[in-house]
Amino acid sequence: MLGTMSEPTSEPLSATPLVGHGYQREERLDDLIRRLRRVEGQVRGLQKMVEKGRYCVDILTQIDAVTAALARVQDQVLESHLNHCVAEALEGEDRAARKEKVEEVVGLLKKYRRSV
Repeated sequence: MLGTMSEPTSEPLSATPLVGHGYQREERLDDLIRRLRRVEGQVRGLQKMVEKGRYCVDILTQIDAVTAALARVQDQVLESHLNHCVAEALEGEDRAARKEKVEEVVGLLKKYRRSV
């Protein structure tokens, strides 16, 4: 998983296209992309630490920092999903869509509980 990664893009954050059932509302998209780019930099640093044979405890500390940063991104995406996608379905008239979103959230909660 620590293979080489492509170089970070230098295009403006707002140039990222939104498609289909996209993640975010535009006002939070730039923050999410910034966080992901920061994580990408942390992973690159982690890869260099491994390549240079740094002390195991230092590597483990950095892995923990990357994991925590990704968890914050995950929280942000989940919050947005609940506040927008799920809320819209629950407020709508389509019973099948409401049921689908509830099942989706239940599945996510089960998945997260297993990963903890």
